Amino acid sequence: MSDSSNAGSVVDGAPEPLPLTGERTVPGIAEENYWFRRHEVVYEHLRDRCAGKVVLEAGSGEGYGANMIADVATSVVGLDYDASAAAHVLTRYPRVGMLRGNLAQLPLADDSIDVVVNFQVIEHLWDQAQFLAECHRVLAPGGVLLISTPNRITFSPGRDTPLNPFHTRELNAAELTEMLGDARFTVETMTGVHHGSVLRALDTKHGGSFIDAQIERALAGEPWPDDLTADVAGIRSCDFDIRTSDIDASLDLVAVATKPATSVSE
Repeated sequence: MSDSSNAGSVVDGAPEPLPLTGERTVPGIAEENYWFRRHEVVYEHLRDRCAGKVVLEAGSGEGYGANMIADVATSVVGLDYDASAAAHVLTRYPRVGMLRGNLAQLPLADDSIDVVVNFQVIEHLWDQAQFLAECHRVLAPGGVLLISTPNRITFSPGRDTPLNPFHTRELNAAELTEMLGDARFTVETMTGVHHGSVLRALDTKHGGSFIDAQIERALAGEPWPDDLTADVAGIRSCDFDIRTSDIDASLDLVAVATKPATSVSE
């Protein structure tokens, strides 16, 4: 299994990964490794859908994912509103063409993109329907939208508002499916990210929830116990499973949706 923090073409002397803000994950930080690998597995799972394609990553963040996609795509454009992230990607990942812009108004022509990638981003957006409409506009007929987002049922259980202050609205599988349909996409697959056997063992070891153990230590603002640090640093992307079963118990939702190959009358 590749380590995408070092994958692909990276300029010698490139800057260190962007600092953690709580809004995005970055590679190369031991205490962040669980979340990074949980994101990385989705890129690995769906990267082949980008092979030989013109790809837009809408909300590219630190850029490691767009760089992974560049291994197989004809070309990759990253788009992010954050100026520091855009500058970082341009310096660190030269294979990624980088734009700065608003995801509610994608700065691209109609029908110009084969694949739009949007991983762990839509939950941050204020106008999610407008963003999906923009994805539909820029995708060529038959184009594909690859999207992942935290499962509201497990990420913010029993709450009307997200636990994460950077999230505006979280979705469950039914809500995401409905939203994609309203945007005139056809949902090809809806799968979920789950803990595999290694992570289930760590759940047991750390009092029932490996995630809660990390959050508690982060909120405490104190050094992490050595065993927790080692367990987090040792996580690999293959320690997660992506499957269709038990979708409502999944950690993250992963959808593949297509724009119809022929136009449908309004």
